[in-house]
Amino acid sequence: MKIAIIGAGIAGLSAAFDLLADDHDVTLYEANSHAGGLAAGFRDEHWDWSLEKFYHHLFTSDKAIIKLVDEVGMSDQLFFPRPTTSVVYDNEIVPFDSPQRWITFPGFNLLDVARFGLVSAYLRFSKPWRKLEKETADSWLRRWYGDKIYETTWLPMLIGKFGPYYKEANMAWMWARLHVRSAKLGYFTGGFQAFVDTLAQAVRARRGEILTNCPVREISTLDNGRLEVRTGSENEAFDLVLATTSPTQLARMAPFLPEDYLSQLASLKSMGAVVLTLALKHPLLTETNTYWLNIPANSPDKSQNEIPFLALVEHTNYIDRKYYGGDHIVYCGDYVPPNHSYFSMSQETLQDLFTAVLHKFNPAFKQDWVRKSWLFRAKYAQPVPVVNHSKNIPQLRTPVPGLYLASMSQVYPWDRGTNYAVEIGRRVARTIIEDNIARPSSSD
Repeated sequence: MKIAIIGAGIAGLSAAFDLLADDHDVTLYEANSHAGGLAAGFRDEHWDWSLEKFYHHLFTSDKAIIKLVDEVGMSDQLFFPRPTTSVVYDNEIVPFDSPQRWITFPGFNLLDVARFGLVSAYLRFSKPWRKLEKETADSWLRRWYGDKIYETTWLPMLIGKFGPYYKEANMAWMWARLHVRSAKLGYFTGGFQAFVDTLAQAVRARRGEILTNCPVREISTLDNGRLEVRTGSENEAFDLVLATTSPTQLARMAPFLPEDYLSQLASLKSMGAVVLTLALKHPLLTETNTYWLNIPANSPDKSQNEIPFLALVEHTNYIDRKYYGGDHIVYCGDYVPPNHSYFSMSQETLQDLFTAVLHKFNPAFKQDWVRKSWLFRAKYAQPVPVVNHSKNIPQLRTPVPGLYLASMSQVYPWDRGTNYAVEIGRRVARTIIEDNIARPSSSD
């Protein structure tokens, strides 16, 4: 069959890989100049490896992507270092990524350590997510961990991830994070872009076509039951169309969808991502060699917090800086609503705002440490899972025959990420194949 896939991110490429193996004719439409979506990278002229626009790593439990990595012949290029994750406590950077470090954490007494360990173990080794989605993470975590532990550890994470919606996010989302994550974090030789390029090459090797700089403006139905994809320059008919875009984008492209389904798509909330990447001349988080630093926050209003972003990530405390021309790579990342002022600020203004606080993490920091900077923004980056969210999730099959949707809003209860992009891409491919085994193709 002749199939269009809108979006050449990890989900779209994974779906195409399997549909092509089933002998279908697949064309991917990508609005950007490159494939990869949120996992795409960039490379400075001084670097040997590419770097992600939005910080990325894998977990040892990420079975879907690890399997695909093996299938495209990259297993020997995926490795799992164990970097340090820390929190800020009493104006000090304190490692907080293992039971041993929980025991020695200065903010906990022995009772706190026992409580933290027992509740975390319950979430790690049990599977009660359908029960947990009936309650907010804010209320569940506060009740079972207690105010002190909750406000020290989990509250800043919820505020950072969901901003004004942090009291709405359900507990199943937090369970999913704690249930599958690992201390060892996976990375690719050459960066995630090396994986994207290899997967795109595998799609092309199976005779798939990837059209970059080719945004889809509209999908329409034809009298013969097929679907037409309209870009700025041409229209083409397909037997099936798979959208791997945000639900909001699908609603804009396919306004003929039933009103109740469009309302369902519109009701899904999400946060955007803003990431300022800095190439520094000197290391920033030196004392603890921290890769990931969780930032304290007590208000979803960024102006009310001492630090105006969610996470400080020193990538070169995870991956050797020799691959980046000796630069020390630091990410200042945040999740904010799509209408937040961070999306309209100039790079210079946002850089001034973010770098003005870096001396709090290293008193020696000066603005002339910054050799170069890059700013990346995406208005659809983190779905917001509310109470009883499973009933809000759209099916992979839309109400229109032949039109499918596979987005990060549908990987729930799991959190967004490349592993679940692969999983949903391959799952929707199986669904398409099963749905259309007996359906005549356009060539019949």
